[in-house]
Amino acid sequence: MDSIGLLYPSPQKAAGVRDQPPAYFRDLNLDQIVDWITASKQDYDLKPDYYTAVQDEETIRFRQEIVRDLMTETTLIKMQTFAAQMVILRRYQKLSSEIDHQNHREGWFLEAALVYVRSVLQLEQDLSSADLQSRGLLAFRQILGAYTASSEFQRLRDEAEQLKKDLSTVRYCVLIKDTTVKVRPYDGETDYSIEVEKTFEKFKQGAVKDYLVKLNIVSSMNHVEAQILDLVARLNPELFERLHRFCAEHSRFMADFILTFDREMQFYVAYLETILPLMKGGLKFCLPAVSIRSKEVLAAEAFDLALAIQLRGEIARIVPNDFQLSGNERVIIVSGPNQGGKSTFLRSIGQAQVMMQSGMFVAAEQFTANLCSGVFTHYKRREDSSMKSGKLDEELSRMSAIADHIRPHALVLFNESFAATNEREGAEIARQITLALLERKIKVFFVTHQFTLADGFYKQGLPNALFLRAERKSGGRRTYKLFEGQPLQTSFGEDVYRTVFESAP
Repeated sequence: MDSIGLLYPSPQKAAGVRDQPPAYFRDLNLDQIVDWITASKQDYDLKPDYYTAVQDEETIRFRQEIVRDLMTETTLIKMQTFAAQMVILRRYQKLSSEIDHQNHREGWFLEAALVYVRSVLQLEQDLSSADLQSRGLLAFRQILGAYTASSEFQRLRDEAEQLKKDLSTVRYCVLIKDTTVKVRPYDGETDYSIEVEKTFEKFKQGAVKDYLVKLNIVSSMNHVEAQILDLVARLNPELFERLHRFCAEHSRFMADFILTFDREMQFYVAYLETILPLMKGGLKFCLPAVSIRSKEVLAAEAFDLALAIQLRGEIARIVPNDFQLSGNERVIIVSGPNQGGKSTFLRSIGQAQVMMQSGMFVAAEQFTANLCSGVFTHYKRREDSSMKSGKLDEELSRMSAIADHIRPHALVLFNESFAATNEREGAEIARQITLALLERKIKVFFVTHQFTLADGFYKQGLPNALFLRAERKSGGRRTYKLFEGQPLQTSFGEDVYRTVFESAP
């Protein structure tokens, strides 16, 4: 069968997958988001696909098409059902691989093959009835139809079903005397288990409690059971020889493209399973528009996805924000009171950019941005014993490392950077770095408490800058909303002081 994938429109578009998260993941809390998304999907090894940002518009649109198909509730449920069957299949395969006894091992192998056959046929039926629009799922449906109609698959199906049917007809008698167990062919003896059930049937009155013990699937037999099975096999040599032959001839019964589909579909399903409860709770998500010629960036009702997942039981506490960079604007300076939502806003923008370049839903009612050649963060770090020099030297060293790798059309997010020295020196360093980045056509978001920096840019009348300020109501109340406004000379640190000390007992 031809190779078909759900992550890239063609093998030529496939990017090199990262094994480790990018450096900016921690600053943007994307590491937490990916941990939440993949928590129940450990077998699929999905994290590398989330670590790898897409760099071309076609791949993003290809993935968005699949997401739209999956937003049809019945289609998503059918994909979840198929995945659940594949989990059972892998469990059976694991059981089979752990069993030493041949007949027992091959019995589980047959069960795994049956689960595979039935799951693939059900998947083909489900996709045939689905109103699909995406290139990825339409191509997969076509290949799947050809596969299920192939002589190879039909032979697997027919042999597995017939073998299961024939094995289920095997009946035998077990004779137990003292420590001796004998097995002989069934000869029409009464099945007393049926008689016992009939005897107690008349005592049932309405709904009764079920005292049957639900036994877990186990992968081992005791030595007596194993010997009984061997004796049954000796009584039915031709049938068990067929089982041996089936396992040998179909040792690799799973098609590679089915395995690829199962894994790559979970890239979408895992994310949707994470955000759908948030959608139902009232938060708005969108499939963003990718701006190619225009460098406009637009965010409406954008919010921090990591915070939303963390507060999923208290969604009303999530405060979204809006902004728009238009024309030649390529820098946003964010100032305002402490604990006013500035850092949360910065994370929401970085997350939106990264999720857009994953081809997935973005945590915003509307989001438009151009593709970035890379995302970089420069956040203030706490001083610790691992630092080999002062905080300012450490900040400059990290900035130098960014400069070594950054390219035009990248995005850099600064959060309280260069505040380890006096304000005048820190503001001058930040100003020169920001201007140098803008000259290289790099987009900059800068959250700062340095009034000298923010006010300097504002009074300079920088034509490609947008100035946002965190809102503060009378009495110091924070709304966590940002609006366009001139930087203010105070960050209202006294509000924090009053909250901490005046409320103390």
